[in-house]
Amino acid sequence: MSATDISKLEFLEIGASREEAELSIILMHGLGANGEDFADVADVLSRSALPQKWRFILPHAEAISVTINNGMIMPAWYDIISLSHPREVNWDTVAQCQQQIEKLLKEENAPRVILAGFSQGAAMALHIGLRNQSKIEGVLMMSGYLLESESRPAPEPEGELPIAIYHGQEDEVVPLEAAETTLSSLRAAGYTPFFQSYPGLPHSVSQEEVQDVFNWLMKHATSA
Repeated sequence: MSATDISKLEFLEIGASREEAELSIILMHGLGANGEDFADVADVLSRSALPQKWRFILPHAEAISVTINNGMIMPAWYDIISLSHPREVNWDTVAQCQQQIEKLLKEENAPRVILAGFSQGAAMALHIGLRNQSKIEGVLMMSGYLLESESRPAPEPEGELPIAIYHGQEDEVVPLEAAETTLSSLRAAGYTPFFQSYPGLPHSVSQEEVQDVFNWLMKHATSA
């Protein structure tokens, strides 16, 4: 496990090296956290996958001013202006983050790459994944949502892009409604996402969800 700097984004590397990886997963944390937030999960998943060689890249978001938190400076992938559905966001900050993550994506040598994330990180993973469909194997979302507006609908599918959406039914930060709206928008755009919700689960990740995530990753790490 090490920390590296690339294009201003520092990140953790867990599991296989870039040269050996058979599957790379770029996993983005939630608002106010950092890559360490999912280090234990990434370690468990990469060890469970052996002898397959999985590599996790856990980037740390830069600290920016976040409007919904009274302008407080904190790690964030983009500025959230309002907690509406869909979220009102500063699209310039979304674009900047997209460029940073796309540079990380370009550096990976694995034959399969998956974009994943939790909460705000999940929203970013989906946003970038829909715009880089030919470069990835799929998108995995935990407690996230689709970034969209009337002028920025979801791009059309370029093929069959696997998308998995996992969400707690008692999520107090990103309500289940946001996941259901995401599901409807993606289906309307032509995608066929997988959806799983968890009774009693708040804005966090459970052992059951981690097992489901592992099963989904295993399926797409070995699919033809």
